[in-house]
Amino acid sequence: MTKAELKTTATQFSVADFIAAVPDPRRREEAAQLDALHRKVTGLDPAMWGPTIVGYGVYHYKYESGREGTSARAGFSPRKAASVLYLNGSFEDARKAEADALFARLGPHSTGTACLYIKRLDKIEMGALEGLVRLSWEAMSERWPG
Repeated sequence: MTKAELKTTATQFSVADFIAAVPDPRRREEAAQLDALHRKVTGLDPAMWGPTIVGYGVYHYKYESGREGTSARAGFSPRKAASVLYLNGSFEDARKAEADALFARLGPHSTGTACLYIKRLDKIEMGALEGLVRLSWEAMSERWPG
């Protein structure tokens, strides 16, 4: 694989089989909840991206540097330490105040670049989480239409 090749691409693996095989029972139940939330927000059935990411929708990006690729518009991965939600949309501009309010209500979490880490979904305010997924989805749809 060359440096320019994407490591995470859509696969034909079954999302239902992947979720059913999550070893930890709590994390498996949380994955089912996150799947239902993403289906509600996006209106789409998911696909597996690589071996561990459940993704919704597709977008093709091309940066000024010339790097380009295809990725999921939204998604999550039930990891051992935490569930990771991929919030690829920007929370800048008009969405910043709303996103800040949702993060304040959310409950215990941490963030990274385009990632939201949640250790226990039962400690999270699900309305706030749904709002963040929706804001990200809307931002992605505006920036990367089609």
